[in-house]
Amino acid sequence: MTYSVSSAARSAAATAGPGRVLLASPRGYCAGVDRAVVTVEKALDRYGPPVYVRQQTVRNAHVVRALERRGAVFVGAADEVPEGAVLVLPEHGTAFEAHAEAARRGLTTVDASCPRITKVPVEARRFAREGYDILLIGREGHEEVLGALGEAPDRVHLVGGPDDVPYLRVADEGRVVWLSQTTLSVDETAVTVHALKARFPAVLGPPGDDICYAARNRQATVRRLSGVCDLVLVIGSRKSAAAARLAETAVLAGVPAAHLVDCAEEIDPAWLRGMSIVGLTSGASVPEILVAEALDRLAAYGFDDVEVIRAEGGGPEWGPAAVAWWGDGRGF
Repeated sequence: MTYSVSSAARSAAATAGPGRVLLASPRGYCAGVDRAVVTVEKALDRYGPPVYVRQQTVRNAHVVRALERRGAVFVGAADEVPEGAVLVLPEHGTAFEAHAEAARRGLTTVDASCPRITKVPVEARRFAREGYDILLIGREGHEEVLGALGEAPDRVHLVGGPDDVPYLRVADEGRVVWLSQTTLSVDETAVTVHALKARFPAVLGPPGDDICYAARNRQATVRRLSGVCDLVLVIGSRKSAAAARLAETAVLAGVPAAHLVDCAEEIDPAWLRGMSIVGLTSGASVPEILVAEALDRLAAYGFDDVEVIRAEGGGPEWGPAAVAWWGDGRGF
């Protein structure tokens, strides 16, 4: 399958020499991100600007700027929002304290959180009530992690990786469960889980896979690309954990080089010298127009033979169409 690129880029490529691009599928927007963007847009339609959005609902500066032009105002916390205003709660979930602060200030809240992400703090709360210590595999300071820690601060222990495992102390080694941030690398998480099982033989796992299907499928496709590519390019924000994990997955899978870029303009032609096959994917917050622009830039440097590569046996594919399963954000 060939992805169309602009005629201008094809003309420039004619003098640059042949090269192949393996384009990952699935890539880009997942259902949770798509739902979050639609939720902000519908809040603007219903209430009119300004609509306040807690943190960057989407980890992509291009999308954020487009929403700001429509009247969205991104804030770090609920106390930055005028009393009585409209506040959209972010896709990556919100700790209980933020909900309480919004209610105290009389804010109209619209929930754009992804059900896959809110599953983890819900599980943490349930296991804490049942007397378990929760070993949460995740990145310190990430919003998902903060949300889960806020549900049971005395019971949740953050595990950044296998090196943290020997230092963990729990009340009862027979009542321990591990959970994980949804956007982690599947491979790195497996290493940490192995260390936890060695340290706590009775440790339970989550009722379902905590790493979301969107992240898992995208990582599986990147692993497949990395086996045949000279270079893998990941389009995504450096603030996006999911995009960073895609680049890490490529390196762990053995690709000679991988780069995380925010947009096509950041693709350095020096990276392409001596390369024959380039893999291209994008993070879950990246609109498809940025992928098209990257393909145009690659074509201008002679990489105009594009083939779509899909993961094999990656499980359900969560794309934007899945937004229909969930309906609009609560508050409409």
